[in-house]
Formats: sequence, C-alpha cells, structure tokens
Amino acid sequence: MTAVFFSAEPSNINTTLGSGWFATQPVMAQRITVGDVWRQVYQQLPDFPKENNYTSREGGKVAENNTLVGRIIQYHVYIKGRAPNYRLDWKITLADYLDANEVIYDTNYPGHELLKKNPLDGDKAAIAKLSRSQRNELVQTLVNVFSPKS
Repeated sequence: MTAVFFSAEPSNINTTLGSGWFATQPVMAQRITVGDVWRQVYQQLPDFPKENNYTSREGGKVAENNTLVGRIIQYHVYIKGRAPNYRLDWKITLADYLDANEVIYDTNYPGHELLKKNPLDGDKAAIAKLSRSQRNELVQTLVNVFSPKS
C-alpha cells in the first residue's frame, strides 16, 4: 500500500533551504477508497466495534457498510483534512471524539445525511469505551494501512 494524499496530480515541492544542496523533487500521490481502508482495518482488528447498526434513510435497511472506522476515516481525511499517514494526526482525531480537542459538529459528521439517526453520539461513546491501548492499536493500524511498505 502506498501513502495517500488528497490529489492524484503530481506536484513539485521545493526542498531548497537557501543552500542549493537539495533539488526540487516531484511528488506523486495516489488515491485509496475509504471503503477499502476500513475493511483492511477490520481485518487486522476483528474485535473492534463496528457500530454499523444504523438504518439507512433510503430503503430503511441496516447500513452494514457504514462503520465506525469508515466514519472516523471520512471525518479525519475529508472533514478535517488531516494527513492519514501520521500517528499524531490520528491521535488528534481521537481527541476530537473524546471531547478533548476540537468540537465535532453533527451537521457535517459522516453518515448524518445517509442514516436515519446521526451516528456521532454513538461513535463518541464507542471511542470513549476503548482503553488507551485499544486506541493506540487503532492508530497504529490506520497508519500502517495508509503508509507505504518499505
């Protein structure tokens, strides 16, 4: 798996620090669908809570593929615009869920338009029930999934 950023277009980053020792390097980013990532996380953490018992607005069936990890990833990457391959950024996101950092607004939380009941409160409660080691395991798994293999 390779690192995931927000554009599929190459860009140039000038790493010159005024000394001319470093050249400009092109950077290529690749896209991964959130659907692929949450499945990989649950494969590695099969006992992690899914919180996928919410009913879809359309069809009225349980939205089994709308999971806690999927919503966390969507919030982290698309709502907050945080890098998916850094531990600190994931820890900041979990701090949001624990009400220890930024406020998560229910009006733009992933799933609020697709599900009959907004999953934000249930998701925050599920994260709050996790131990520190479980949260750290989630963070490391997310970083591993989004980071390139050397």
